[in-house]
Amino acid sequence: MTRPETTWSDANKRYLMAHLDLVRAALVRHANEPGPTVKAPPSNLPGLDDKPAALQHVVELFGLSPFERDLLLLCAGIELEAEFGPLCAAAQGDAQRAFPTFSLALAALDGAHWSALSPGSALRYWNLIDVEPGSSLTRANLTIDERILHYLVGINHLDKSLAPLLQAVSADGPLVESHRVLADNMMATWGQIEPGQRPTLFQLSGPEPHGKRAIAAAACRRFGLTPYLLPAACLPTQAAELARLRRLWQREAALSNAALILDCDDLDAGDQHRLSGIGPFVDESYDPIVLLTTQRLNRWQRPTISFEVDKPTSSEQRRLWFAALGANAETVREDIDRIVSQFHLAAPTITAAVQDAAGWIEPSATVEGVPRELLAPALWSVCRHQARPRLDDLAERIETTATWEDLVLPDQQKNLLREMSCHVRHRGLVYERWGFQTKGNRGLGISALFAGASGTGKTMAAEVLANELQLDLYRIDLSSVVSKYIGETEKNLRQVFDAAEGGGAILLFDEADALFGKRSEVKDSHDRHANVEVSYLLQRMESFRGLAILTTNLKEALDQAFLRRLRFIVNFPFPNEGERAKIWQRVYPVETPTESLDWLKAARLNIAGGNIRNIALGAAFLAADAGQPITMGHLAEATRREYTKLDLTLTAKEIKDW
Repeated sequence: MTRPETTWSDANKRYLMAHLDLVRAALVRHANEPGPTVKAPPSNLPGLDDKPAALQHVVELFGLSPFERDLLLLCAGIELEAEFGPLCAAAQGDAQRAFPTFSLALAALDGAHWSALSPGSALRYWNLIDVEPGSSLTRANLTIDERILHYLVGINHLDKSLAPLLQAVSADGPLVESHRVLADNMMATWGQIEPGQRPTLFQLSGPEPHGKRAIAAAACRRFGLTPYLLPAACLPTQAAELARLRRLWQREAALSNAALILDCDDLDAGDQHRLSGIGPFVDESYDPIVLLTTQRLNRWQRPTISFEVDKPTSSEQRRLWFAALGANAETVREDIDRIVSQFHLAAPTITAAVQDAAGWIEPSATVEGVPRELLAPALWSVCRHQARPRLDDLAERIETTATWEDLVLPDQQKNLLREMSCHVRHRGLVYERWGFQTKGNRGLGISALFAGASGTGKTMAAEVLANELQLDLYRIDLSSVVSKYIGETEKNLRQVFDAAEGGGAILLFDEADALFGKRSEVKDSHDRHANVEVSYLLQRMESFRGLAILTTNLKEALDQAFLRRLRFIVNFPFPNEGERAKIWQRVYPVETPTESLDWLKAARLNIAGGNIRNIALGAAFLAADAGQPITMGHLAEATRREYTKLDLTLTAKEIKDW
């Protein structure tokens, strides 16, 4: 498994030049020109310290015969020694042929064999030399591959064809304990591989990309391997190109003592061409490979060990916060507990959050010496914003301004909403310190159903909760998430939950009946998969660290088995006349000019709160256009337009005395 290290000393160069002298002497003899007698160099020269020279390393790695080695040196000599070109021309009896050919090698070098240049030979399979196209095999010009030439003279860098695809993975600091254990297990497993045996393939699965990369890089470096990251999306889809890339990587891994981290996180599940290419790429490689996947993939023929990787545990996150905050940590200890219970962040994100929090307070500032009343809200705000870039592409963020005073509901419903807020605030205390999560993770997610007619305040109630908890609210239209293509619905939902998990956002799923309708008899694969989609959403809601809310206008259309798995069900009743009067009283901001508005008369309109807000806003624009304060006349005109839109009949009784 382990490969010898390469040393770029003067002894290494002397070893190369001594072997070049042998090839030069062979050319001189074949050209019938006088030259000195050259002895074969010793296998080890002073200064190599029992480590192979670069040339010796190449010979051993790729199993070159003495003739193949000398043919490679013949091509290298053209690049390294000015006299090799004229010697090649003289040896071939043609002043124009200053490049080596296979014909020349067969005639001039000892131990010649035809198989040295066959398509399956080491020289061509590993692309150590290039054969000029368009000529016969024996008369075509031969050139050494640039990567191999640089390696022989002591310059070790990535192949130019691989450099645009690969990214060196640096260590981002020490691993948290749960991640360190995984890295140690990987290193121990690789250490048990016998020489010549193909190393175990590791698959790190889960939604946390930073942790997976850090674990893979740490395991590689501890085993003496240099890790390189390759996005799976960069893999070619053509079989010939994929095979060439695989050979180039295997060659690079051998020369650089490297390991490949193949990142499949961003691979589109519908990209079957690229997915089908990953299997052969992985299975036919004989080098250490670590796969990073969001979900576990089972398409490998080589021995594979899979680990599920999560973000650091709550206790590990606390330690990361304390380490990042330094002396200021004690002043915000309680705030850290609140942050950890709400936001599930990776180690690099926590470090960045502390640095960003100082900038929120004052540009170019540091957290040292910042008072708690400034530092605590800054840390919370930074954590709240960190998930926005991912979620903003997946859902609609709702700006929340509504408060409990704006929400007109019966006491029973308000008390349920306040209880939901209590569950979110004290989740860390109850689950972790009081030990409830040790009894199992199922059912620890806080999920709710808001049921009621359109305009009865379901979305406003979610806004009130988000505003009180100081969390972002994102609305997801379930009717647009559900896909007819098998697997796409789960993929869409997974992206939403994974993005929201770290940022503590509240998720509001509209039109739950689009997915949670009563289950019918399973007649085909589509019916069976529809039930899988529902089960997946419920499972994610039950394990989601934040608050997930489903809304529906048709509670009776939902399967009772699904309803039993939700922690809260809040029914939003149609407002009675007294409640409508309260809504009217609160609908206009204090800055709005009004004149002689009678909320009791307006409350006679048998409409929901959403329609009341539409009428109030319409009346405001009518009054603004007339240059007047809002009057009952403006309300009457706006009401007629709202009723027409709703296809309702406005009776004289409802607007009499207006």
